[in-house]
Amino acid sequence: MYYYPVSAVLTECLILSVVEQQDSYGYEISQTVKMVASVKESTLYPILRKLETGGYLTTYSEEFQGRKRKYYSITEEGRKQLEYLRKEWREYRDTIDDIVEGRLRK
Repeated sequence: MYYYPVSAVLTECLILSVVEQQDSYGYEISQTVKMVASVKESTLYPILRKLETGGYLTTYSEEFQGRKRKYYSITEEGRKQLEYLRKEWREYRDTIDDIVEGRLRK
């Protein structure tokens, strides 16, 4: 599998997409994102904090095997942001496809 560089904005989109499906904890989110991007935990956790501070995610703790685990949950603002990021992604992806497939030239 090839890994292309992933911007912080695309990482935000990936995180919100994962959490939209179901509440999730940091390690689980990182493992899903790592399926398509080489993202280190040292990069992921500041983005999670940014999304929480921005009101796109909320957190809560639950005990798992005797330890507290912090879960992330998407907010209504997070859903709106995800919708916007998905629209931006589709436009970006379509433009890349057009260039790569020879349909777009300046």
